[in-house]
Amino acid sequence: MIERMKKLIPTFSCLVMIGAGLAALAAPTAAADSPRAGPAGEDVLLRAMQQELDRSKAQIKMEGAQAPYYVGYRVTDIDEYEAHAGFGSVVRETRTHMRFLRAVVRVGDYKDDSYFGMGQGDADFIGLDDDMLALRHQLWLLTDRAYKQAVEALAAKRAALKKFQIEQPVDDFARAPAVQLVGPLVKMDADTRPWRQALIDATALYGKYPDIQGLDAFAVLSALNEYFVNSEGTVTRHGKNFYRLGLSTYTQAPDGLYLYRSPSFASTRVAELPSPQRFVAITNGVLDGLAKTREAPVVEEEYRGPVMFVPDAANDVLAALVGKNILGNRPRPGVNARTTGEYASSYKSRVLPEFVSVADDPTLAEFKGQALIGHYEIDEEGVKAQPVKVIENGILTNYLLGRQPIRDFPESNGHGRASISGPPSPSLGNLILTSSQAVSRDDLKKRMLEICHEQGKPYGYLVRAVASSNLYPVVLYRVWEKDGHEELVRGAVFKELDTRALRNDLIAVGDDAELSNTVLGIASSVISPSLLFDELEVKRTETGKEKLPEYPPPALATAK
Repeated sequence: MIERMKKLIPTFSCLVMIGAGLAALAAPTAAADSPRAGPAGEDVLLRAMQQELDRSKAQIKMEGAQAPYYVGYRVTDIDEYEAHAGFGSVVRETRTHMRFLRAVVRVGDYKDDSYFGMGQGDADFIGLDDDMLALRHQLWLLTDRAYKQAVEALAAKRAALKKFQIEQPVDDFARAPAVQLVGPLVKMDADTRPWRQALIDATALYGKYPDIQGLDAFAVLSALNEYFVNSEGTVTRHGKNFYRLGLSTYTQAPDGLYLYRSPSFASTRVAELPSPQRFVAITNGVLDGLAKTREAPVVEEEYRGPVMFVPDAANDVLAALVGKNILGNRPRPGVNARTTGEYASSYKSRVLPEFVSVADDPTLAEFKGQALIGHYEIDEEGVKAQPVKVIENGILTNYLLGRQPIRDFPESNGHGRASISGPPSPSLGNLILTSSQAVSRDDLKKRMLEICHEQGKPYGYLVRAVASSNLYPVVLYRVWEKDGHEELVRGAVFKELDTRALRNDLIAVGDDAELSNTVLGIASSVISPSLLFDELEVKRTETGKEKLPEYPPPALATAK
C-alpha cells in the first residue's frame, strides 16, 4: 500500500534500463563528456548512421525474401544527473551517459508491410566513443537482426489477417516528404550542487512533521540529443535540455486513511524551476497542508452537485479524459473501429460543450513567457510538427497521428513520438483547451454558489489538485453557499468523472489558463483554465485505509 501511495515519476534512464551497473557514476559537479557539437560533417555518429544506412539499402537481401523498402535509425544520446533525497539525506545520486539505438526495417510496401509484432524494430545500447568502425558494426548487427524479424513478422501478419474480414483497409505506413534539419547539440552543464543541497534541506523538514511517513525529493537534469536518418532521405539532429524537480510525500490520518501529495516542476530552462530556497519553502507548504488535511473532516457519504476545478487540477482532467482519447492509434487486427479509446466512434460528433475547443500545437515554444516542454520541430518519425485542431466548438474533427494511418486519416500530422526505448506512436505535444465564453475565476466560483442555492445545497466543491493517475482529489475544499468560505476536507473520490460528464456537465470555463509541463517518458505540456461542472458525484472513499504505526517515531531530542 505504501508504494502505491508514492507517485514516483520515472526518469528517462528508468525507461531504458533497471540497475546502476549500466550507468556511469561521476562527481555531482563534474560535466560528463558530451556529444560532439560541431557541424554535421564533423559528427562521427551522424556520419556512421548515414554510411551504414546507404550500405544497408544497397546490400541487405535474404535469399527467398524481399529486400526492405524502408530502413530507419534513431539514436538518442542522453547525459543525465539524477538525485533523490529522503529524511534529510541523499539516498541515490547518479550521473548517466548513454546512447540508445533503435533500428526499424520494413519489408513489403507502404500498403502492406511487416510492422507487426516482432517486426517493429530492434533496439540496443551503442558506444559512447566516436569510433566510426565500432558504431557501424553495431548498426550493421542491429539492422540485420531487425530485417530478419521483419521478414518473419510479415509472414505471421498475413497469416493472422486471413482470419479476419477487414472493412475499409488503410495503408500500413504513410508516405512523408524527406526532411533535412541538422540542429545544434546541447550539453548538461547545469550546476548540480544547489539542487542537491535543496533536496537535503527540503526532506529534512520531516522533523517538523513527525506524522510524515514518506518524503522523497528528486532533481533530474538532462541533456537529450536525438539523431534520425531513414532510407527516404530524411536526416535530422536536434538537442534539448530537460530539468525536473519534485517531491512525493504521504502520511495517514487518525482513521488510517492515506494522504499524499506529489507536486513536480519541469522545464527546458533551468531558470524556470523554483529556486533551491523556493523549493524548500514549497515543500514546507506541502507538509503543512498534509498536516492540516490529517485533521480535516471526511466528506459526506454522498454528494451530487456543482464542482469546480482550478487549472492545476483541470490540466490533469484534460490530459486524462481528452488527451488519451484523441490519439490515432490503430486498433488490433480484426477490429473495425477507426482508432482506440473512448473517442474511437466519435469522429464528427460532439464530445465537449459547443463553447469549448481543443488543439495540440507542438510548434508553440512558450506560453505567457514560460517554456513549453511539449514543443518540438520534428517528431521521432522524421515528420515536421504540425498544429492540429482536434475539437472545434465541441465537435471532434481530428486525431493526433503518426505515420500509421487510420480510417479517414491517411497521413501523419507530426505527432509520432517515442520514449527512448519504445517505438513511435501518436502522442501529445502541447494540448490546449480554449473557450469562446471564458469568464473570470471569481465569476466561476460565484456561479457555483448560485447553483448550490438553486439546488438547495449548503456547499459546492472546489478541487485544487488531483492525482493524475486516477483523478482522485488530493486537495479538496467545501465552499459554503452562505458566505463563500472554504473548508478543507479529505477522503473523497469522483464516481463519474468521465468523458460523458465532460460533454454533458461542463457548463463554464475560466479565463485563467495555466501551464503544466510533464515528462513521463514523452515530454508534453497541457494548458487549461478552470472548469465548472454543474453536477458531479462525490463519494467517500472505501479504500486507502490501513493500520497506523504501532508506536510513535523516535523523538528528535534523543537522536544522536
